[in-house]
Amino acid sequence: MTLVKHTYQITSAFPMEEKFGLSSQMNRSAVSIPSNIAEGSSRTSNKDFNRFLEIAIGSSFELETQLLLAKELGFVSNQKFVKTITQLNELQKMIVGFKKSISLKSVI
Repeated sequence: MTLVKHTYQITSAFPMEEKFGLSSQMNRSAVSIPSNIAEGSSRTSNKDFNRFLEIAIGSSFELETQLLLAKELGFVSNQKFVKTITQLNELQKMIVGFKKSISLKSVI
């Protein structure tokens, strides 16, 4: 949720012509991460939950690509980029670790 808030703060400073372009896409990718984790947690099997975690990871890599593009286009400062990409990479590691722990429980 913190990453979503941070993403919205970053995209609010983008040029107006990006409102329905990169800005919108970044916000949707960011929101998709915790949304898929939440939806997956309501599933009755670890296999189903795992699938939603995979989608969340995919969304996180979409956001990473979009952040890189925003930096290349000069829409985000290096300082904000580094802070956000660091948060995102940490979140990716946590999701992957959580996914592995759920997969192990499914095998046992």
